[in-house]
Amino acid sequence: MSNESLYKKSDRRRLSELAKLAPETYRAFGAFNQKAMAEGLLSVKLKELIAVAVAHVTGCPYCIEAHVGQIKRLEVSKEEMLEAIMVATALKAGSAAGHGANALQAYDGTDEDDLYTLSNMKRLKDFREENAELFRSYLGFSHQAMKPGLLSQKEKEFIAVAVAHVTGCAYCIDAHTKTAKKLGATMEELTEAIFVATALKAGSALAHSINALNAYGE
Repeated sequence: MSNESLYKKSDRRRLSELAKLAPETYRAFGAFNQKAMAEGLLSVKLKELIAVAVAHVTGCPYCIEAHVGQIKRLEVSKEEMLEAIMVATALKAGSAAGHGANALQAYDGTDEDDLYTLSNMKRLKDFREENAELFRSYLGFSHQAMKPGLLSQKEKEFIAVAVAHVTGCAYCIDAHTKTAKKLGATMEELTEAIFVATALKAGSALAHSINALNAYGE
């Protein structure tokens, strides 16, 4: 390989090439992204914190770099940023734990045709029975990550709902949407959070086209 580093800040300049290769689509994404991140029912600050959290799930270093820069300009503290990242961490772990219910169903070889039912979540007690200490440790981390701190519980639930749409965990979407509703969140506010997640997931794919351009040119 002629270039050992797959991610460079300077490589972001190559995104302008997409404007030439697919101009209409590139402009359409830019317009959507700008709208998704604009002030609305949710503040720009909260949207940027959601963006930073989601970027840690999509694994896009370009997105992390860009949106951390944005929150610094908004005078978000490092501690607030960390709280948002820990919500993302808890949700990514929660997605894996939630899908453990499906693993238990598959391991037991049940004849049920439906792979994704709310009743499957009752099976998580099996994990507690198999390794109570490990299960308590996971629950302790998740509880701590979602506790109100510098960010309110409601703000953390907005982040959680957005991240859950990226991890693809229907159990998490169901649980955190219901919790956000109990805290007074409207569906319009939740929709704004979801569209931030949508923009970040699409933006990650767009940003990684830099790697494709680099690879194609070798």
